[in-house]
Amino acid sequence: MSRARPAALHAARTHDEPEAPRTIGAVELVTLLDFGLERLPARVDTGARTSALHVEHLSELGNGRVRFELGGEGQSPIEAVVTRRARVRSTSGKLESRPFVTARARFGEIEARIEVGLVNRAAMHYRMLLGRSALAGRFVVDVSRRYLLGR
Repeated sequence: MSRARPAALHAARTHDEPEAPRTIGAVELVTLLDFGLERLPARVDTGARTSALHVEHLSELGNGRVRFELGGEGQSPIEAVVTRRARVRSTSGKLESRPFVTARARFGEIEARIEVGLVNRAAMHYRMLLGRSALAGRFVVDVSRRYLLGR
């Protein structure tokens, strides 16, 4: 004998389920709340595991902290805690050691903590790259489109 589930219970269960991933384009605007950086065009790169942010004048402060500037933003230097260091293969194919920090990021209506590698991307068209670890479970990518989360 089966019993029908009360409507209120069914509604509560479906409300608690995670949302389906949103579709984003090959380029999206990202706000890094912890760094005061708003609406930065970021290249979405599913071939990269980690995300990267262009910084200048990166210096070690000791006690696991770094100081850096966001090139061209006219902001005061930013200090952050290094969450890890890793060897990363750059776009030129060279292995380099890179510090990673965690930052609160906003993608359209979605806010999440993501890990970002600090690197000089001055030669790149986009100052930020979003890798798979920032996208996983949140987004699917339509590479033929841009700015699906809004301008």
